[in-house]
Amino acid sequence: MARAPGIAVAYSGGVDSSYLLYAAKAAGCDVRAYFVKSQFQPEFEYRDAMCFTQALDVPLTVESLDILCDPNVAQNPPDRCYHCKTAILSKIRELAREDGIDVLCDGTNADDDETDRPGMRALREQGVISPLRACGITKAEIRRLSKQAGLFSSDKPSYACLATRVPTGTAITEELLGRIERAENALFDMGFSDFRVRIMGQGRDSDTLPFAARIQMPGDRWDEAAARRGEILEALRKEFDSIMLDLAIR
Repeated sequence: MARAPGIAVAYSGGVDSSYLLYAAKAAGCDVRAYFVKSQFQPEFEYRDAMCFTQALDVPLTVESLDILCDPNVAQNPPDRCYHCKTAILSKIRELAREDGIDVLCDGTNADDDETDRPGMRALREQGVISPLRACGITKAEIRRLSKQAGLFSSDKPSYACLATRVPTGTAITEELLGRIERAENALFDMGFSDFRVRIMGQGRDSDTLPFAARIQMPGDRWDEAAARRGEILEALRKEFDSIMLDLAIR
């Protein structure tokens, strides 16, 4: 890896790709990060990406992409992730080649199950290299190594894209994604972390607030969530008519 003339990293701002950037820079690679900003990325991921690359002194290219213009994404079929990942990786490869870089890597790790991720097919088709997975490095090891290196990403909760909050077959719109992001930001502001606000069909007032929300969070936060029920309802009722706490452990 250190002998590569140039390496492009598909950067999400998350734990895995952040450690990959750090490791590449530490190994003496000529590495550049590429962040595709679509409707599926919450604003805080973009801010984290900016802060991390600046602290690491790694060049960052940010490209906006209207991912919802692709009906194979917006209609949210079972293979939505494949089409989304293909569009993003194609754009990054195009940008990297304009910068004279042919080697494209991503932060997929050894815990990522290929059978559970339609986007893995896009990685293969785009010729993306996953060094962490190839080296057998797990998520827990990435967090440990990140902490050892003093990276602020070491204890950052895993955060899948906003599209994963919408049930397969339910059309994804900017308006719906905005509701989800605002609801999750409200919970972040209340001090909660490692949770999801998922869409689960129609609310009671389907004309005004057409979707119900299901909050998933770790079991050790249920008591606090129940105690703050009124506060949570007040914040999230701006976006959803029906709000439920999912008691199934994730």
